[in-house]
Amino acid sequence: MFGKISRRLLAVSLLAVLAGCNQTQTGGAIESGGSAAAATPAVIQAACPQVTLRDGTSSYRTYAKGAKDDPTKIVYQASLADTTRQCVQSADALKVTVVVQGRVAAGPAGGPGKLTMPIRVAATDGEKTLYSELTQHPVEIPQGSASTQFVFTKADVTLPAGAGAEAKIFVGFDEGPIRTQ
Repeated sequence: MFGKISRRLLAVSLLAVLAGCNQTQTGGAIESGGSAAAATPAVIQAACPQVTLRDGTSSYRTYAKGAKDDPTKIVYQASLADTTRQCVQSADALKVTVVVQGRVAAGPAGGPGKLTMPIRVAATDGEKTLYSELTQHPVEIPQGSASTQFVFTKADVTLPAGAGAEAKIFVGFDEGPIRTQ
């Protein structure tokens, strides 16, 4: 009997959590004058578009001047791996914060130092582009190390209010070169 009650309690709890994920806005507190305070948008995941690493853009290599595809002339190699996102729905827009984990390593022709990596975040709905922005993301390989990990965060990726289930967000290195500083 205890097992049946535990399963039912677990199922009801799970349904309550899932129902909470679909809410798009929490109401503000009622002030003593009877008027509602400003509504605070809820963080939602259910209508939040998935973040995908675009094929062919999740890794990047730069070579010393005049070299191409020569492994002994690699200056830096970078890669993007895990992604996540957080969405806030309002009446006008779906605001997404995109986070991507990456790694950069110096090649035989490189070394410790500062570099800037061009990372593009784009959102589509079928063939229609909803958002596209290139960010020059600074990273530094510390002295005494040949590689480092980094976290790229792009806040305020703004999509139309109706976007969500049909929209897709892509992240990847842009075609431009990695620049050393």
